[in-house]
Amino acid sequence: MSSNFCSKLSDDYEKLFESEVGYDVIIYAGEGPNIKEFHAHSNILFIRSGYFRSAFSNKWAEKKDGKFIYRKPNISPHLFNIILRFIYCGKIELKNLQGSDVLELFVSRYLVKHQAKFLYQKPTGILETIHQHESFTDLWNFCLETICKEPKILFDSDKFVNLKEPLLELLLKRDDLNMNEIEIWESLLKWSFSQENMENDPTKWNKDDITKVERSLYRFIPLIRFYDIEPTDFFYKVYNYRDVLPKDLIHDLLEFHIVPNTKLKTSITPSRKPNLNFEIDSTLIQSNHIPLFASWIDRKGSSHYNNKNIPYDFKLLYHSGRDGFNAASFHRKYGKNISTAKLGYVNDPDSAIYCVDSQGPQMGVLICQDDNKWVNYDDNATCYPDIGIPNTSDIPNFKVEYYEVFQVIKK
Repeated sequence: MSSNFCSKLSDDYEKLFESEVGYDVIIYAGEGPNIKEFHAHSNILFIRSGYFRSAFSNKWAEKKDGKFIYRKPNISPHLFNIILRFIYCGKIELKNLQGSDVLELFVSRYLVKHQAKFLYQKPTGILETIHQHESFTDLWNFCLETICKEPKILFDSDKFVNLKEPLLELLLKRDDLNMNEIEIWESLLKWSFSQENMENDPTKWNKDDITKVERSLYRFIPLIRFYDIEPTDFFYKVYNYRDVLPKDLIHDLLEFHIVPNTKLKTSITPSRKPNLNFEIDSTLIQSNHIPLFASWIDRKGSSHYNNKNIPYDFKLLYHSGRDGFNAASFHRKYGKNISTAKLGYVNDPDSAIYCVDSQGPQMGVLICQDDNKWVNYDDNATCYPDIGIPNTSDIPNFKVEYYEVFQVIKK
């Protein structure tokens, strides 16, 4: 329901952008014969764009007949129309743009906070375009770091197989590429088979097919950390392709997996060490807490998950400092969305998080009654493990500096 509502809301804002009803901002984009007049709404620009928020706050625009007037000669009307539409409804269409247009749009200060979203839409095109411009060093590093942090941007894209060899090689050399090694290997195979227009079935290959794949993979084989691949994956997903891999590599890997305490005969590339610090929208918890919470959710040991294999996303629904401490604010913000949630690290499953109409969140007998008044009736730790939360045997109630409620979403 919320997804459909957000989509409808986005469509409505797009209609407002196109209709220009009630506009109070006039923006002239481009210069000379290519100048074009755009109409917009100051309240939307102020809320949706940090750039325009600063512009309004610093009174950069002139005002005439009750309308703000901006002049932006340094950007083409075509690209400014795309930017303005994005500000209104979050929609952007890149597939019909030329490489130079994508680059200009990508480096635009209007949309710099949304560069990752552009990478999702046209990852190979953006990488190749920026790679051709040596002066954009910071932007190039940003793209590589973003893709290494969120490799699905590129590797799950249907355009991944179109990636040029030098760019793929650069990525596979990265120690911070945040993928399991078997996933990297399978992605490389997918890319290789696409280049050679071949079927992924070694049992059907003839000598010419084997030679083609072998040549396609040759420069990349040293970049795969084969020793980091689990034995089962090695047997079913690597050994099947032994005909296109160096014989000495296959021999060493077999020995490594079969013979206990095997001493490696050759030096190997160290395991990848991805940057595991990912952003989480919270002022109370850090990214290193999330694997612990995910392990608790699945009733596993505290170290069952790490930052590479967390099966959940944590979406901040409510922050008391932002949304309010009292029960009315809590229910006004999300209504029944939170009241039906039942999730927590508990001794008693019936004591997981929930809420009722007259109060804020309640976890078992730990209750936010109203206006930051918390009461914990769990005197004997029968609902929750004893982690030092004050209870009624200590004090009748207490206050907290902040509290947050998250939605846990299965990936």
